[in-house]
Parts: sequence; structure tokens; C-alpha cells
Amino acid sequence: MTATIEVFDPAMCCSTGVCGPSVDPELARFEADLRWLATQGASVTRYNLAQEPGQFAGRPVVAAMLGSGGEDVLPIILVDGRVRFSGTRPSRADLASPLGIDLPALRADLLAPPATACCTPTEKAATGCCGSTGPASPPQVVGSGGCC
Repeated sequence: MTATIEVFDPAMCCSTGVCGPSVDPELARFEADLRWLATQGASVTRYNLAQEPGQFAGRPVVAAMLGSGGEDVLPIILVDGRVRFSGTRPSRADLASPLGIDLPALRADLLAPPATACCTPTEKAATGCCGSTGPASPPQVVGSGGCC
């Protein structure tokens, strides 16, 4: 596969989502998905409106979309020169589909909720860690938010 993917991002400090005081998980997920596409053989290029406005002005379809819809149409994602997505950051599956890439099947056990759930912040404050009233139990990290 030699698909070309071009992403025309809105003005931002970086495309990865890991800059500044708070991380935007959607940007981080999208960056990871684009990197994954590159490992599958796609050529991926990103343009940032704040840093590369000439790329936006130099592409008639992108300039026309910005002219008619403003920055709400960003990001614009071209696949082999054609607009495939606009105004959204598609999922990995949505990105892979027009390229004919099959996603590996997800194992059901990876999608299941954890066997033990962590405490709420109120429970943690009242009881220590994860509801333990006895000796402090070791920290448990579950899911993306962590525990204790």
C-alpha cells in the first residue's frame, strides 16, 4: 500500500496533544493512529495552520473549504488527494477502512472491565486506599485514571 494521507490541523502548538498544561486525549489518540498507519505503509503528513498557512492556501480544496466553512471544517484529512474526513478526528478503524487495512481482532478479555474497581475520591479520603480499613494496601493502577 502506498496511500498518501495529509492532515490539515487547526492552529495549535503541536499535533501530538501532549504539550501545554493539559493533555488532550483525543489528539494523543489521533497521533497514535496516524503513526500506526505509517507503520502499515501509508505516507502521513500533517500541516498546522499556525505554522504552515501556505500549505492550506496552496491546496485549492482546503482553501475553498476554509473559505466556506471557517476553521470548523478542520481538521481536513485527504486520502490520496481527496477529502475523506472534515471537522473530526476519525477512529483508527475509520482511517484504515478506505486504505483496505484490516485491524487485528480485539480480544474480548482486553475489553472486559477490571476484576477490581478502584475507590472513588471520597472513599479514598475516608478509608485510605481503595476502601482498605486495615493496613494500607499497595497502590493499584486500573484503567487510564489510575488508583490510589
